[in-house]
Amino acid sequence: MYTYKYPHPAVTSDSVVFGFDGRLLHILLIERGIEPFKGLWALPGGFMKIDETIEECAARELKEETGLQDVYLEQFHAFSTVGRDPRERILTVAFIALVQKWNFRLIAGDDAVKAQWFGLDSLPPLAFDHAEIISMARERLQYMLSSRPIAFKLLDEKFSMAELQRIYEAINSTTYDRRNFAKKMTSTGFLRNEGESEERFHNRTATLFSFDEDAFGEEYKQSARGRNPFNI
Repeated sequence: MYTYKYPHPAVTSDSVVFGFDGRLLHILLIERGIEPFKGLWALPGGFMKIDETIEECAARELKEETGLQDVYLEQFHAFSTVGRDPRERILTVAFIALVQKWNFRLIAGDDAVKAQWFGLDSLPPLAFDHAEIISMARERLQYMLSSRPIAFKLLDEKFSMAELQRIYEAINSTTYDRRNFAKKMTSTGFLRNEGESEERFHNRTATLFSFDEDAFGEEYKQSARGRNPFNI
């Protein structure tokens, strides 16, 4: 075992978990059960163990604090401002996690009092620098949406065109014309028509679609630019 005379920081992971309830985009927060910032809301995360990677740390903490597992996780930034954590010199590696509708449930555990979904535009006061982390994650999510079909990671296997449009509108903070949006999406050739929904809305049934991920992946690899046809 090596020892060093130079001080070194501790490392944590923090995950910005986005979820979609069919209408609005949400972020998953935990109420801290320990100091510092006991009682405030924060992102799920914690200290990396000596024998795990930061990716393993993020997945473990997410499961321990919220009950979520096997979700899409992608590292997007490291936050290392001096004094960002009152306990000691800590840098955190931040992840974006995407939760599909069927998995839109949670169980608080570990050092979290409870876990709860909040609307992206109605977040409570946050611990540490987590407001900054969420702000950067939202910008990153917009970029991800423009470069690859990430919206499908937030939807069930079968979804309506209206749900897909609401995802795009929530992430990009804008609105789209319904007919133009549907025309753009269907013209990609990577949406499969799955027939009519069994549920009725406003006395009407909606056509359901699914994303042909295999066909898209093959086309994407062969494309010279790797262009995302779902970018609008």
